[in-house]
Amino acid sequence: MANGLMQGDAALVTGGASGIGRAIAAALAREGARVALSDIDAEKGAAAADAIRDAGGDGHFLQSDLAQRGAADRLFDAALGALGRISVLVHAASPPRREADTILAVDDATWDAMMDVNLRTAFALGRRAGRHMVETGSKGRMLIVTSLHAESPRNLPHYSAAKAGMTMVMKELARALAPKGIRVNALAPGAVAGGGFSVAANPTLTACIPMGRIGTPEDIAPMAVAVLSERFGRYVTGTTVVVDGGLALHNWIEPRG
Repeated sequence: MANGLMQGDAALVTGGASGIGRAIAAALAREGARVALSDIDAEKGAAAADAIRDAGGDGHFLQSDLAQRGAADRLFDAALGALGRISVLVHAASPPRREADTILAVDDATWDAMMDVNLRTAFALGRRAGRHMVETGSKGRMLIVTSLHAESPRNLPHYSAAKAGMTMVMKELARALAPKGIRVNALAPGAVAGGGFSVAANPTLTACIPMGRIGTPEDIAPMAVAVLSERFGRYVTGTTVVVDGGLALHNWIEPRG
């Protein structure tokens, strides 16, 4: 796209095979960015990159298991190999959540995997991207996908704690990198289909959402592009942008209906 919001950018998007990550990767590509998307799922990841290219964009798939030590650095190296440089980082990868993994039930391995893919990777990729952007003099931007539950518990302690930690990593990066012209923000989706929520599994959930419906990845991606773009987000850093249809406004004591 000749006049796209992200024209000239090179973006690395984790969790890009499905859901919010895939929607953001596709939206960045439509706005002119060259995109390397990563995921543990090779089949879905390759299909997501194919879809970007089929739509006339520049998409590359890089398989990565971010639960493994050193995976973040290996992924960043691979993305540099594919794109030559990175001016945009989006960290959207997260392991699946299971409602049974409550505070008294979650095991150590599940806790560790959630922390590794979310929090440790946010730090490792953010540090690596920050160093790269400073060294190359890039007006870089980063976006970390967190959750409403970074500030509100939902009896999934590994998930809520990881997202809360990611919020502080975002703030530390933003404070350190702002003098270099590099912006870092977080995006907190509400209940999004394909992100662990469904009407079938949560029949009363829509009653808690003032806008009356569960969100879609396509509801989230445009805000991600706006915050990452210099046209709309150039004075925005160190903050969390909530995209939730008003869910955070719900009074949980007030009777529904």
